[in-house]
Amino acid sequence: MALSVGVIGGGQLARMMIPAAINLGLDIRVLAENAGESADLATTSLGDYRNVDDVLRFAEGVDVITFDHEHVPQEILHELVARGVTVHPGPDSLVYAQDKLLMRKRLSELGLPMPEWARIESREDLQAFLDVNGGRAVVKTARGGYDGKGVRVVSAADEADDWLARGDSLLAEELVEFRRELAQLVARRPSGEIVAWPVVESIQRDGVCAEVIAPAPSSAGKLADVASEIAHTIAEGLGVTGVLAVELFETTDERLLINELAMRPHNTGHWSIDGSTTGQFEQHLRAVLDLPLGATGCRDDWSVMVNILGGPSTGALSDRYAGAFTDQPTVKVHNYGKDPRPGRKVGHVTAGGDDLEQVVFQARAAAAHFQD
Repeated sequence: MALSVGVIGGGQLARMMIPAAINLGLDIRVLAENAGESADLATTSLGDYRNVDDVLRFAEGVDVITFDHEHVPQEILHELVARGVTVHPGPDSLVYAQDKLLMRKRLSELGLPMPEWARIESREDLQAFLDVNGGRAVVKTARGGYDGKGVRVVSAADEADDWLARGDSLLAEELVEFRRELAQLVARRPSGEIVAWPVVESIQRDGVCAEVIAPAPSSAGKLADVASEIAHTIAEGLGVTGVLAVELFETTDERLLINELAMRPHNTGHWSIDGSTTGQFEQHLRAVLDLPLGATGCRDDWSVMVNILGGPSTGALSDRYAGAFTDQPTVKVHNYGKDPRPGRKVGHVTAGGDDLEQVVFQARAAAAHFQD
């Protein structure tokens, strides 16, 4: 009987696990909230990831549970474990991706480099933080934020009053002067083996990842070593199983500071599907099943991934295939099966080669066919 992996969440990350699962001969099952979601090809159950009965029913008969997102409540995760279900990453790890305040506290205990930060319970707390951090700060909701949501830059303490009125603690961070944003992905399996991909540069627009360059230009040597060491320390210190993405700031004074964590395949790792010996989705499946991990070297000198954000104003992405493939026949297109909508990630393209300028041009030119 084939090994069976259950994925909670029916988004594009679950969708991109499907080809890897097929190649490995795995039985992949998906719990989606609604019919017609991105991973519909493997959706075997519809249910609410916040409903313990729906999740327990879905978990019956699978060898391991993993995730398309990090929002499954802790009480449900612990109930799965209590009933003998293998969950990777487990609740004691995943909590640090679910709660940014807990994450900052734990990474501080591990002695890792981060922006100055503080827990904010009141307007007075925020004012005190602003006073010692140049009068401006980044304020984040502790839970639920992603792709620029739940994040604000503030210069006055009353600018977070609406969030404080909810009664939840907030996270304040110094506004870092950075040269660029990087991401270091690693994968870890329960037996402890860890592998790392090359550190990459991510280009953000309006708080959303727009492009990724792998490896990050001018990253060979100390920078790559430090980024990998940071991610290894987090993976081991938090007991992560599966893919871990560590988003980093490279500061103007050449330091690396940890920005965010994700304990699942990540947008900044999509280049690896076509550009690495082992893509992040295959690697994640190997890791959660405790199989030996694959090599992570680059197939080309450079890989560039460009997100398709929003998509065409009329028609489907597939309507634009002919033009894109004719114009850029070496570029790979990944369609998430989503309806176009402003700002929505509906797909991505990846180009590879030995001339970075040319590879960037190819990826951008192909992506442009899917935008108006």
